[in-house]
Amino acid sequence: MATTAFPTRDDFAAMLDESLGGADGGFEGRVVKGTVTAIENDLAVIDIGLKSEGRVPLREFAMPGQKADINVGDEVEVYVDRVENANGETMLSRDRARREAAWDRLEEEFNKEARVEGVIFGRVKGGFTVDLGGAVAFLPGSQVDIRPVRDVGPLMDLPQPFQILKMDRRRGNIVVSRRAILEETRAEQRSGLIQNLEEGQIIEGAVKNITDYGAFVDLGGIDGLLHVTDMSYKRVNHPSEVINIGDTVRVQIIRINRDTQRISLGMKQLESDPWEGVAAKYPVGAKLSGTVTNITDYGAFVELEPGIEGLVHVSEMSWVKKNVHPGKIVSTSQEVDVIVLEVDSDKRRISLGLKQAQSNPWGAFADTHPVGSVVEGEVKNATEFGLFVGLPGDVDGMVHMSDIAWGISGEEALHLHRKGEAVQVVVLDVDVEKERISLGIKQLEKGAPAVGGGTAAAGSVKKNDVVTVTVLEVRDNGLEVQAGDDGATGFIKRADLGRDRDEQRAERYQVGQKFDAMVIGFDRSKKPNFSVKAMQIAEEKQAVAQYGSSDSGASLGDILGEALKAGKKD
Repeated sequence: MATTAFPTRDDFAAMLDESLGGADGGFEGRVVKGTVTAIENDLAVIDIGLKSEGRVPLREFAMPGQKADINVGDEVEVYVDRVENANGETMLSRDRARREAAWDRLEEEFNKEARVEGVIFGRVKGGFTVDLGGAVAFLPGSQVDIRPVRDVGPLMDLPQPFQILKMDRRRGNIVVSRRAILEETRAEQRSGLIQNLEEGQIIEGAVKNITDYGAFVDLGGIDGLLHVTDMSYKRVNHPSEVINIGDTVRVQIIRINRDTQRISLGMKQLESDPWEGVAAKYPVGAKLSGTVTNITDYGAFVELEPGIEGLVHVSEMSWVKKNVHPGKIVSTSQEVDVIVLEVDSDKRRISLGLKQAQSNPWGAFADTHPVGSVVEGEVKNATEFGLFVGLPGDVDGMVHMSDIAWGISGEEALHLHRKGEAVQVVVLDVDVEKERISLGIKQLEKGAPAVGGGTAAAGSVKKNDVVTVTVLEVRDNGLEVQAGDDGATGFIKRADLGRDRDEQRAERYQVGQKFDAMVIGFDRSKKPNFSVKAMQIAEEKQAVAQYGSSDSGASLGDILGEALKAGKKD
């Protein structure tokens, strides 16, 4: 630097640069130390060795929510924004100085994955702002606490630890998390607490939260789940029916998973088990009263006593209502009588019957309408194989299409009756176990065979009878005949018209012709089947038995001749 008595302008410029920190850098954009020379209102006057002093708001010397602790004479670091503004004043910033220093410190902490202290001081979209000793960070709303927090007021302006998740100094972006600190602390606490707990241990806790599936109970720093099925032996639709938030409950530890640190709790385990001795208390066949507690598509649950429920399957609900939703038969809270069908103590299941507690309409119908009875009913439905007829006692019977009318096909007979028509039917068979009633319409016509057991009424026939029949119709496959003048009608197949092939021709007969034939059986509709062939064979066997033997040497013609002579003498 020049030392002449009369410095030049260049000498003066060099001296000024030296006083301002050198020509290379200067003060602007740097953090420098200064001295507080005065405090005026809310401003601190700071001298950093320039021709003018700078003023910095006192709030920049304190953390959010706190009072500035600064006095005249204190030495502080400030950031020089400008050496001189338009008014000749030095522009200083304590916040900028703290921010620069904070970024250096925070980068070191971030690299070490260490915790940092900060203060939540503001709310922004999606989260909050945090002062980390000069640097401002963003705290997402999801990172405030382990569970959603509705009111963050108590956490504002309070120094607390945070974990830095992300830093970008170029963009001035810092993201922090309070939740990570809480989870880490909680995990440490849970690890310590869970070591002191054992399965089967009885402990008290406070109900913290209630969900649809259960409740979370605080066991003193660690939470356990009390599932709704473990609250009581009786049916619980929602946990709030048993407990409330804030209640102190006595529970038993059912399971502990030390790897996942999950604890399952139970309340009903502290009560006596109502299922003990249930088989002796509710024997099969016992008639009981209960209350319908729940209705599903497959049946209804009936509570027999608190904690004991049985299922009435939909198939056991009604004798006559089939394919009907259980809700149309019973309603919730309804008192019903049931019969115990099965008890499985190991699986804690009781099968109940609702219809068994009522009289069986099929049995009642069988008692009042034996086979052969004539009853009137209404055609409920027509199917491809018959008619369903509504009968007294709210039961249905079926008339097979072959039992509708004589002389026509079943398909044609189905068109003779329509839905809603009142008809008279005869009871052919009643199967109480299978809940089936077979009916007939054509059996009521004149000349029809009697119903039941194969024994006929006046003018009817039975198996092996030899009767005189009259030809009603000649067909290619045989003859339609009638026993006597007004007896049962039946059929003789072509093969049954005689033993010889020449005799097995239906065209040999005429309508009205009479001859003898044997009853060889009945078809499904109780209609008799006749046979001339069977009658001839039976007559030959009888003749051989009376007039000859296998070793007599007489021919079949001789034997039959003797039989004919004997018949003429008689």
